[in-house]
Amino acid sequence: MSKALVILGIVLASSVASGETLTYADLAGRLTDLERLAVLPEPGETCAQWSSYDRASQFDAGPGRYVHWDANGDGGCVIREEDGMLVLAEMTGPGCIWRIWSARPEKGRVKIFLDGAEAPAVDLPFASYFDGNNPPFNRPALVHTTASGCNAYVPIPYQKSCKVVAEPGWGAYYHFTYSTFPEGTKVLGFTRELDAGAAAALDAADKALSACGMDPAAERPGQRRLTQAMILEPGKSATLAKLEGPRAITGIRIKVDLPPSPADGEALRELAIAIHWDGEAEPSVWAPLGDFFGTAAGANAYRSLPLGLTDDGWWYCYWYMPFAQAADVVLTNDGAEARDITCEVTHAPLTRPIESLGRFHAKWHRDTFPPPEPERAIDWSMLHTTGRGRYCGVMLHVWNRKGGWWGEGDEKFFVDGERFPSTFGTGSEDYFGYAWCNPALFQHAYHNQTISMGNKGHVSVNRWHISDNVPFQTAFDGYIEKYFPNVRPTLFACTAYWYLAPGGSDPYKAATLNERVSYCPWSGPPPTFVAKDVIEAETIRLLKRTAGMSHQQNMSAFEGEWSRDTQMWWVDAKPGDCVDLALPVEAAGRYTIAACFTKARDYGIIRVLLDGRELNGPIDLYNESVQLYGPIDLGTSDLTAGDHVLTIEITGANRKAIRAYMVGIDYLKLTPVE
Repeated sequence: MSKALVILGIVLASSVASGETLTYADLAGRLTDLERLAVLPEPGETCAQWSSYDRASQFDAGPGRYVHWDANGDGGCVIREEDGMLVLAEMTGPGCIWRIWSARPEKGRVKIFLDGAEAPAVDLPFASYFDGNNPPFNRPALVHTTASGCNAYVPIPYQKSCKVVAEPGWGAYYHFTYSTFPEGTKVLGFTRELDAGAAAALDAADKALSACGMDPAAERPGQRRLTQAMILEPGKSATLAKLEGPRAITGIRIKVDLPPSPADGEALRELAIAIHWDGEAEPSVWAPLGDFFGTAAGANAYRSLPLGLTDDGWWYCYWYMPFAQAADVVLTNDGAEARDITCEVTHAPLTRPIESLGRFHAKWHRDTFPPPEPERAIDWSMLHTTGRGRYCGVMLHVWNRKGGWWGEGDEKFFVDGERFPSTFGTGSEDYFGYAWCNPALFQHAYHNQTISMGNKGHVSVNRWHISDNVPFQTAFDGYIEKYFPNVRPTLFACTAYWYLAPGGSDPYKAATLNERVSYCPWSGPPPTFVAKDVIEAETIRLLKRTAGMSHQQNMSAFEGEWSRDTQMWWVDAKPGDCVDLALPVEAAGRYTIAACFTKARDYGIIRVLLDGRELNGPIDLYNESVQLYGPIDLGTSDLTAGDHVLTIEITGANRKAIRAYMVGIDYLKLTPVE
């Protein structure tokens, strides 16, 4: 075919696509169409999200500065109030809502008005969008609750406009994720009473999403499969497939003889997969093996639409991967042990012109491309790329040594040079389809939590953007907020998945073995630190308290090692108030007395007395951040056996402190003097 004819074909395909008519069946088909993700986006094709994010986060165009970028009151913010209702979302068509999510939908009604109609197309209590009792929101794979997160993936298309309003009492936290189609696209109307064809298409999508683990496109005309078994020696690479195009890889399946858990975690990081398209020098796909298939820290069985691990040990990938001249799929063993591997690579002829298709990219990385603005330091980069393409998802691996909730941070997507993100979320777990930092494992076609040790140790979550992929014409920068610092340690690593037109920029390089295995141990949940030979303050018997409340406080969210991750926390008191604790002494003798306290910006100044005699003071517990303080030497005393009275008295506060006069005690320690 001549070059002129190829160009003419592209122009005609583009003109047809920009004026296409989309039926409801067409849109339902996009819920499972992995091949369409490779089609490069037309101008005017976008995906964005309305959510209840804290509107205090803003971009001040005057000085060009981001303000209150870590604002976290994300539960109830809306666009505006109007005629006694709350406007949650408003869009200009042609377009389609693909995803509705909430952490706490309640009885207040949420109404969706389409194309300027006076009557809403959907008018239900917000909770009824998710309870599975109201058509068409009654397909279990499309409408479900996972680990406290309520999800609805029923397409709601519109031609000219969409407006979502809510009555007071609608609940808290929401996302409406939507696409806008190119100008000229005709979208057929939507009602909750789907016709037979639309209902059948939605049922077919629901059925396919309920049975993940196979290519949703089934057997393709002209499809071929390469199968081989090998022993991959240490330090060696093996070619899994070397193909000539134009064709597309439609499936990769690998089975590995792995050591038992937890050693499998490190073994899967030692194996790395790379794919080169069309003779490129740097691979477009590079990731440790388990990470590439969507989970980390071991062989965690799960099934999603594009990726997973079956119970019989087969890793599978059904991302559609087109190429023009050549494809080289290579597996490398950077470990010290040989691995027994069986693999299958399926490929098929293209069904569209190669000029209309992007190349598949998947890259693993850690702490790369931080945001250029210092006030955005909380944003952790998941994907930085330039060119034309589609963002299709991410697998995030978290190593959370101390435990506590790691994922308060919002996702933020900057598309084509936006100064303010067109997608701005409400929390990390919300982005991954669950809620309230629920550590329960779950699996779904579009989002999964494949490992979580009670939010401590290893956590692996993923989210796939299939119908709600994010098109970009020149650039995509995707971030997720990271509240805990690396030194805590709380560490992130991710594998991002996207399509990119040839010539676009993929800046990620292959990571060394040390980079991918040294930052976290591969054993089970890390042990809790326990100080030796101490009296835990939270266990001491309370004798008297003149004011306020005292209780145990979990300190695992803070940087430092509190014994048993817990302290005694005394709050709501003021200068002059005291608390008396029973200090047990097993045997009479002379003891050195020490105590470990907590410092924070709202803590007070105290003095410490033993049986009415002052041991030490004043002790200033102010610090700008929360940190351990001690152990502090309180002197030496002769003590009889039995309980003694240890008194903590609040005497004031540092001039820099917030006047809350709080007190935190980790432990006390009695050391016999020889």
